[in-house]
Amino acid sequence: MPVVKVVELLGESETSWEHAIQEAVSTASETIRNISGIEVLNMTASIENGKISKYKANMNVAFSVDDT
Repeated sequence: MPVVKVVELLGESETSWEHAIQEAVSTASETIRNISGIEVLNMTASIENGKISKYKANMNVAFSVDDT
């Protein structure tokens, strides 16, 4: 039976929440193998001069642990 580990990540983007999520997953996949899913926990933003300056997304990332 596979073992799955979950880690929490925070992604940031100046473009959108979707981009923040994708950037976090892309960066995590450089060092974490076997990512199988994510759960978006929270989406927030930083505001500067009345406009969104950074989109932020907290997420859990699940991946299977190698059995070797």
